[in-house]
Order: sequence, then C-alpha cells, then structure tokens
Amino acid sequence: MSTMQSRTPWQVTRSVWHAMFMREAVSRTMADRMGWFWMIAEPVAFIAIMTFIRSFVSGSHQLITGADFIPWMIVGMMGFFLVRENMVRSQGAINASKALFAYRQVHPSDAVFVRGYLDGLLRTFVFLLFILGGLLLGLDLFPDNAIKALFGWLSLWALGMGFGLVLSVTGTLIPETAKIVGMLTMPLLIISGVILPLNMLPHYLLEYLMLNPMVHGIEFIRAAFFENYKVVHGTSEIYLWLWTLTLNALGLLLHVRYKERLKAQ
Repeated sequence: MSTMQSRTPWQVTRSVWHAMFMREAVSRTMADRMGWFWMIAEPVAFIAIMTFIRSFVSGSHQLITGADFIPWMIVGMMGFFLVRENMVRSQGAINASKALFAYRQVHPSDAVFVRGYLDGLLRTFVFLLFILGGLLLGLDLFPDNAIKALFGWLSLWALGMGFGLVLSVTGTLIPETAKIVGMLTMPLLIISGVILPLNMLPHYLLEYLMLNPMVHGIEFIRAAFFENYKVVHGTSEIYLWLWTLTLNALGLLLHVRYKERLKAQ
C-alpha cells in the first residue's frame, strides 16, 4: 500500500506562488486590452512633454553633466516607475486575493510578493523595449557597466518590494493611507530627481531631498548607464540598502503580526 509523500513547506509555498502568479499574470495581461498600451504610453508621454518643456527652458544648454538629457531621463523614469508600481499596486494585492485565504496555505504576504514580482517583470520588459527602441533611434541607452546597471535595477526592485510590504498592510487596515500614497506619487517624481537634476538645487535643500532613498537608487543606476555622469553629492549605495533591508524586515514583521486581521479584513 503506497503512502502519500508529504511536501516540504518550501514546495507548498512554491506551488502557491506559481498558481497565484499565473492568476495575476492572466488578469494583468489579458483582462485589460489597454494595459500594455498604457504601460508604454505613460513614460513616452512624460518624455515627450518634458523634452518639449526643456526646449523652452534651457534651449540648447546642456543641463546634465556626462549624459544626454533624454537617455538620462528615461533611465531615471523607468527606475522611479519600478518603485512606484510596487508602492501603489501592492496596496490592493491583499483585497484582490481575499477569496484565496480560505486555503490555509495562502497568506496575505504571498499576494504581495507575487504582485511585486510580476510588476517587476513587466517593468523590466518595458525598460528593455525602451533600450532597444532608443538604440534604434541612435540614443545612448546601452549601459556602460551592465553588471552595475543590473544590480541597480534589482536594488530599486527590492526597495519597491519593501515599500509594498509595508503599504499593503497599512493600505488594507487603514484604507485612507492608499489615497495619501496616490497623492504623493507626483511630488515624489519631482523630488526624486527624475525630471530635473537635483544638482541644480541649493545645498540646504538638497540635504533634505537626499533623505529620500529613491534618489540614491536612481542616481546609482544612472551612473551605471553613463560612466561620465556626475551623481548627486551624497549618493550612497549603503544608505539605499539600509532603507531596503529595513523596509522589507518591517513589512514582513507587520504581515506576521497582523496576518489574521488582514485575512478577515
């Protein structure tokens, strides 16, 4: 008589993640026919508008030292969108998977991890399309240090995952926080140095803006793409990863502490 072989906890978790990933992927890519269009059209529209504005503000004057303006902005914008997607979309991950919590193997953190992983994959694919398109158009969009660029991209992805873990708990237990985060995304776009270089700002203001870990991640990946680029003074990889590790640890602790409340919410 054969006995049923029990699975290890890791095998169970992997099966849960795979099933939730396929569910989320089909929902994101198939349910909304305009989803792919907006994922590409949004950064294209930003780039077109900012290039148009720059032509009036600075004329032919080069604002960026060591990099062309359009490739510089594309790299920063893609890094920012990678973090923003995890911040914003993770807040609805738990409520979207509420029906699955009837299975004891599924936890609220699984929904956040899977959504963050999928968002990162989609943003990576879009970024690769922009790099390919930029190269075909003659833009300097190939990284001068590919390994460093990959590490910078993964660092921003991990930072976004940390924000997502924390905000998924607060956004579920206190729905008003989701509205606040949505309102902050546009100011963050400006103060993270995505559109205009922060080196232009006075030192006393820059000291406060450098508290934002997204600035450090965006500057790090720009330095990997443009070897002659002069990063904003005070950029630190250690500071970026201190934020990343702290947010991920805090997010996991919050999920452990409020797991039952998140399931019942």
